[in-house]
Amino acid sequence: MSLIGRQAELEHLAGLIEDIQHRGGALLLSGAPGAGKTALLAEVRTHCASAGVRVLAANGVQSEQQVPFAGLHQVLYPVRTGLNGLPAGQRAALGTALGLADGAAPEVCLVGLAVVNLLAETATTAPLAVLLDDVQWLDQASQEVLSFVARRLCSEPAVLIATHRAGEPSALTSAGLPERVLDRLSAEAAAALLDRVAPGLPAPARARVLDQAEGNPLALTELPSTATESSPLALTPRLEQAFAARADALPAATRHCLLIAALHEHGALAEILAAAGLQPEAGVAALRPAVTAGLITLDSEVIEFRHPLVRSAIAQSAELGSRQAAHLALAEVLSGQPDRRAWHRAAATLGPDEQVAADLEATADRAQRRGGVAAAISALERAAHLSADPADRVRRLLRAGELAVDSGHRDTVDRVLAELRALPLTARQRSLAAWLPSAFDDGVSEGAAGPGELLTLVEQVLADGDLDLAMRIFWGTAMRCFWVEPGSAVRARIIAVADRLPLPAHDPLLVAITAYVAPIDRGDVVVARLRELAAEGSGDPIAYRYLSSAALQVGALTESARFSAAAQPGLRSEGKLALVARALAVQAWSCVRLGDLLTAAPAAEEAAQLARETRQPYMYGLARAVQAEISALRGEYEQAETLAAEAEQVGLAAAARPVLAKVQLARGIAALGAGRYADAFLALRRVHDPADPAYQLALRCYLLPELAEAGLRCDQADEVRKIVADLEAAALSTSSPALTIGLRYARAVLATDDRAESLFRTALEADLTRWPLERGRLQLAFGEWLRRQRRPADSRPYLRAARETFDALGMPGWSERARRDLRATGEASPEHREDAYHDLTAHELNIARLAAEGLTNREIGERLYLSHRTVSTHLHRIFPKLGITSRTELGAALQPTPA
Repeated sequence: MSLIGRQAELEHLAGLIEDIQHRGGALLLSGAPGAGKTALLAEVRTHCASAGVRVLAANGVQSEQQVPFAGLHQVLYPVRTGLNGLPAGQRAALGTALGLADGAAPEVCLVGLAVVNLLAETATTAPLAVLLDDVQWLDQASQEVLSFVARRLCSEPAVLIATHRAGEPSALTSAGLPERVLDRLSAEAAAALLDRVAPGLPAPARARVLDQAEGNPLALTELPSTATESSPLALTPRLEQAFAARADALPAATRHCLLIAALHEHGALAEILAAAGLQPEAGVAALRPAVTAGLITLDSEVIEFRHPLVRSAIAQSAELGSRQAAHLALAEVLSGQPDRRAWHRAAATLGPDEQVAADLEATADRAQRRGGVAAAISALERAAHLSADPADRVRRLLRAGELAVDSGHRDTVDRVLAELRALPLTARQRSLAAWLPSAFDDGVSEGAAGPGELLTLVEQVLADGDLDLAMRIFWGTAMRCFWVEPGSAVRARIIAVADRLPLPAHDPLLVAITAYVAPIDRGDVVVARLRELAAEGSGDPIAYRYLSSAALQVGALTESARFSAAAQPGLRSEGKLALVARALAVQAWSCVRLGDLLTAAPAAEEAAQLARETRQPYMYGLARAVQAEISALRGEYEQAETLAAEAEQVGLAAAARPVLAKVQLARGIAALGAGRYADAFLALRRVHDPADPAYQLALRCYLLPELAEAGLRCDQADEVRKIVADLEAAALSTSSPALTIGLRYARAVLATDDRAESLFRTALEADLTRWPLERGRLQLAFGEWLRRQRRPADSRPYLRAARETFDALGMPGWSERARRDLRATGEASPEHREDAYHDLTAHELNIARLAAEGLTNREIGERLYLSHRTVSTHLHRIFPKLGITSRTELGAALQPTPA
């Protein structure tokens, strides 16, 4: 390897290749144009050849950005026959994306899972390196799929190495990949490189080049030819100017071919020469001077520019008329490829042209069917600009905006709305435009309309008879009432409109809307309908998703856990990862309160991961807050605070009340466990204060046990009694299980001694089979009360039961409290042995549980969006941690050890 000044980078890359059999992964190489990124990638390719590593590659080209999955097609073309070995759903998704089959528009993550498995299978015959040059210029759909893939190669004999031009946006730069930035060469290395490429350069010119090149390898190579010139331009434009000057010195026929090649998507020689009107032999002859000038390389099929700056220099230095003519010539050659033809015709068109606009809209249709949403948006925006009729322009812009909402591109929506402000809109179009910015992050983000404003839109759209649009807006309106507090008057208005909707009373979406907007006032109705719908069992994952959210709002946590678990298989199989993240967050939240940390921990971990991947910051904050609660219950107080602080930062950014409420709950639990009762009370009290950003109408009902205990232990029992009285009134309207259980606990622990025992016994007589954490708390509190009443013999059964419960639930801080009280009664407790599964990470625990349920490695991989080989690798790490040797032993290994 002979690159000067890049020894550290070369050694790092060589290490990735040499270690590929033991560990896969990804690396992003970033740097300025000419920093040597492509040269490093070439060295990696050479190293792969000597190491027996197979290479798949793609080069990003600006002119190909509008072709959906073009970059992915480059990568996978050599292994395309492997599609036949993929599971049917993945095969269909990837085939549709690549244009090899017709089907429903695939979700990006389903395409990504197909690619992960295809690469994993390919890597079984030889280790694999995926080399991507200039990823910022790959089409957006390919970038998103390859980002998904890059995060999932760590257990495969495969690496993905991508180069990225610093300062350019790319999905891979926000994927959390390891990154290595190529800085300028040191003075010594720059001088050595210049002496190699221009050994006879006079001293004054040499000094000028070293100064102007700023340690940039490409500049050091190219600027010696212009060393006598000085230029005020920045380095990149100066290099482009140097390349353009070199091209200007070539014959006219060569310049004409070069311009067409610069505007062509992927350098196919036959198409370029046909567009130039040249026969192959004459065309190759015309291009020879460009090869001699060091601007291109040429083989029998492809023209490749020596550097992307050569391509851009030639395109930008050409006159407008010449560029238009070149685009039109390419459009004629590409008559059998309607999408590429449409884009070249659009590039050649300056004013309105309805035919070109219609062709681009048809291109958008095809891109959308293949799952290339970003390409569809670009085509629609360009079609809008070429529309002769303002009504067509509005229609196309709004369609682009709706697609941008569905794919999470807020910047596109802002751009679309800026253009719409100057155009005439119908009432429906004004409503749609007003709703678009509110569709991001559940409307919590800055600039979104409030619930009251959205409700006005709902009423307008309903009056126009568009129920589908009205329900899209109404669902967002209802969810807004979860994240922010609109006040009782707005909630009443929303419910009044909900009551007039032409939907059956048991419609899952209507049930969820009612729960979000009036979790207390309509709690009885929602709980009853949830139980009826649970008995019916629709099987629809979207319906289950609505019902799980509704159940969470009204504290029906067993139903919430059940519905959220039922929603996930269908959502996963459809590749709807954004909704999977939400279902997992609901499941984790519910299971924590039910004491099922074994389910909650991996659900919360995956929810956080998927929320980050799908750009849902507030769901990420919510998942992190649930993880903080889990850590607090496990007695991991420092970890709980770390997670709570991270979640709080997310929640405070937009006053996302559920995140902040959950943070205070986690802190309250941690403070209780550490014996800091005043701190616990202050944290938990905030959730009940309407003036506090952590106040949340529904969630304040579900943390009474913690608040009551904290208040009792820091002389704030009277303050807690006021809150309990308020919630007693709320309980008249809702049969919320969480509220009912919390009130029973609070009544008992706050009661006078003459009433406490009967209240404890009443609370314990309730069916708490699915609420072991709450049962354990009651047993502990009752046992402690009995001991304080000097009834040690009576207290022991309750303290013993609490100890066993908390041991089984994996809550050592709580079980130690029970042990201390038992010791005070004269009874010793057996030492609790930590279950082996506590050594598993949340991710490993998830895989282990699925394997214990009987799922195969391939089924687990499809469920968790991993290759089946990655699953196998994880299981081989899991077995020794659990002290087992086969998956048949997993079920027993994941059971809590009896006390």
